[in-house]
Amino acid sequence: MLTYFPKYFSTRGIVAYFITLVLVSGIFFSHALPFQFMLFGAIPVCLFFVYSNRLSMDWSRFGSKTFQKKLFVTALIIRIVCAVFIYYYYLNATGRPFKYGIGDDTFYDYMGTLWRSYGIKKTNELMREYAAFSDRGYCWWMSFEGLFFGSSVLLPRIVKCFIDAFSCVLMYNLAKRNFGEAAGRMAAIFCMLMPNMWYYCGVTLKEIEMTFLTILFVERADFVLHSPKIKLTGLLIPATCILLMFTFRTALAAVMFAALAAALIFSSSKQLVMWKKVLYSAIFAIWMFLTVGVEMIQETQELWAGRATNQERGYEWRAQRENGNEFAKYASATLFAPAIFTIPFSSMVAITNQENQMMMNGANFIKNVMSGLTIFALFVLLLSGEWRKHVLPIAVTCGYLVVLVFSNFAHSERFHFPVLAFELMFAAFGITQLKNRHKRWFMVWLVFVCLANIVWAWVKLAGRGLA
Repeated sequence: MLTYFPKYFSTRGIVAYFITLVLVSGIFFSHALPFQFMLFGAIPVCLFFVYSNRLSMDWSRFGSKTFQKKLFVTALIIRIVCAVFIYYYYLNATGRPFKYGIGDDTFYDYMGTLWRSYGIKKTNELMREYAAFSDRGYCWWMSFEGLFFGSSVLLPRIVKCFIDAFSCVLMYNLAKRNFGEAAGRMAAIFCMLMPNMWYYCGVTLKEIEMTFLTILFVERADFVLHSPKIKLTGLLIPATCILLMFTFRTALAAVMFAALAAALIFSSSKQLVMWKKVLYSAIFAIWMFLTVGVEMIQETQELWAGRATNQERGYEWRAQRENGNEFAKYASATLFAPAIFTIPFSSMVAITNQENQMMMNGANFIKNVMSGLTIFALFVLLLSGEWRKHVLPIAVTCGYLVVLVFSNFAHSERFHFPVLAFELMFAAFGITQLKNRHKRWFMVWLVFVCLANIVWAWVKLAGRGLA
């Protein structure tokens, strides 16, 4: 069993990125990425693959407590450095410390001023008027931070760094409990080094807090389900996470609710005996009945009722908007479903007003590569029948991705982010199951990723009449 990320894979992952970048830049030379965005891709790719290999070997000699301390401190330092860099980068590039273009980050920044400016009563009225119910949790959090940090944009982002560093520790505990020490350490190191997570610590968006709630929910609920003792109070944290998630993203809250129900029904009887399933199910059902409000139910019903028309309208809008891609109108669940673990593909060509996507080209390429290991791991669990021991993380990951398939955000990196850590956890487990004969399949996967990104570059350009 492999207990580290092999250099064979890490080296070839880096080479595949540079080959893809060179081919895309050569084929679409007039639309090649600006040099700064090439660096934003190349540096994270090299850091991720090189140090995933080195640290998964070097840190194996440390005990569990020492590993967790090094994990937290290193993750925190990386995130703070990136948050400060992104702050000044955007300040220099756009004249303000926010993403390119007008986006949600400026809205959330404004929400952060309300409590200290108007008091709690007026803030509540303004939240109800301007913020959707599925946004109010983060708006209130930003407003609460505003009481302490005033108008500072950077300090709340530093708080995100602490939150996300702790999320890495939670992922270690979850992966270790499910797949063993080696997989747990690799999963945590992958999360620590994943550039998507660095990036969201440096912007005023809700992804870090929302993902933390998701990871905390799965880790604590999984702890209760794996415990040989009755842990009634242990369900309090997972249930609270679901309630809070309704105020961050309704669809994800519904997935978490369904995933816990699936875990209580389908988990192996060796892991969770029948009388415990009945007891936990009854307590959880009563809790949710007493606490779930009318607005939460209405938002969920509206989301479900409009799932088909929302997707169609969303992609039609993307096709017709200024600088839109006319191919977007052909997008559908049927098209995205087979690639949902792998997308979004990397933006390796220069497109007007897509600077944010170009910045993430390396991060998305890493996800493209690692998704092959994620898919391999899920097949191993399915074919061996071991999936029943890991129902909860599988249900959260796959359930949320199914929701994305039927949404108009299937190819949005930001909307994939909440389950990225779980995909990396499964990838880590997949690595522990690799044999020598699997090396050639990894090479085949890299060729697929390379070709898919070239095709995606053509789609982005041709759909705008640029190729």
